[in-house]
Amino acid sequence: MLKTDEFKQRVKTLKSVLSDTAMAIDLVNLSEKLSFLKSELEKPEVWGDLKLSQKISKEVAGLEVKVNAFNKAENSLNGVSDLLDMVDDDDEATLLELEEELSLTEKQVEEMRLSALLRGKYDSLNALITLHSGAGGTEACDWTEMLYRMYIMYAERQGFKITELDRLDGDEAGIKSVSFKVEGDNAYGYLKAEKGVHRLVRISPFDANKRRHTSFASLEVMPEIEDEGEIEIKADEIRVDTFRAGGAGGQHINKTDSAVRITHIPTGIVVSCQNERSQTQNKEMAMRMLTSKLIEKRESERAEKEQDIKGEIKKIEWGSQIRSYVFCPYTLVKDHRTGYENSNVNAVMDGDIHAFICDYLRKSQ
Repeated sequence: MLKTDEFKQRVKTLKSVLSDTAMAIDLVNLSEKLSFLKSELEKPEVWGDLKLSQKISKEVAGLEVKVNAFNKAENSLNGVSDLLDMVDDDDEATLLELEEELSLTEKQVEEMRLSALLRGKYDSLNALITLHSGAGGTEACDWTEMLYRMYIMYAERQGFKITELDRLDGDEAGIKSVSFKVEGDNAYGYLKAEKGVHRLVRISPFDANKRRHTSFASLEVMPEIEDEGEIEIKADEIRVDTFRAGGAGGQHINKTDSAVRITHIPTGIVVSCQNERSQTQNKEMAMRMLTSKLIEKRESERAEKEQDIKGEIKKIEWGSQIRSYVFCPYTLVKDHRTGYENSNVNAVMDGDIHAFICDYLRKSQ
């Protein structure tokens, strides 16, 4: 009964973790709130107010994701537990099926546990991310584009939606800067730890002598905050500039001044958007970005620590990096999460996104 005993111990551990998770997310109140909001949606007066109905529908969708995920993990765990009571060590086919089901359940419970940890004020919101190339010239622009592709792939794996808002290509290759929105449940919570400077060391593909180069790129991330009238942006406090959008374009987009850049004069904050064909839509998105930055600044000042939300802003150069990706010298060692990890990485790489990036970089070699 050694194999079944092992499975029973794993099930017992999972039940304990799931129980703690239920308390962490306050499942009882969460379910009651979901039922209340669903009943509110059935009222005619709610559907008569488009803005209110959209807000409640969005909140219902977010709560349903959490409740359904917990119920799915709990049902899966109960199914494994029931099947385990009817099997013995001689039934290899059933044991193999149990192993697969148990591994899947462990993954579901771990996802629930991570989700429960994201209880910050803004963790559940969408994320607005900006990447800037730093010291390293063309190398840094290429590194910025590599990071951009990696975050896109990570977001797609998580089921998030990516929308590019603004982009400035490098003179020779890569990207000088790019802003994009990541939409999904807990998008900001998962990505907020990525803020900072990222360093890459590799043999340059742009150097005919194949010398080692170091490149830097900075990442800023902030939550997409929907202002409910708390922030007032006066018309005389902003300067709106329009310009022609870059990119491949078409019959319309590059023939009119559809791109918008907004400067908030009192704070010096600058935001821009050129994703949409319509100048009105670009201005609306830019205003939302500006509102998010102003609320973020206000919350930071209120807490007397700007890094609470946006993090400490450092120069995009040596000594400021939060993580290093070293390919020269290049050494691989076994890792329990990704299978392999670069032993020269200076920072400890924890969490799903770090494991994903490490795995991506390994496979790209």
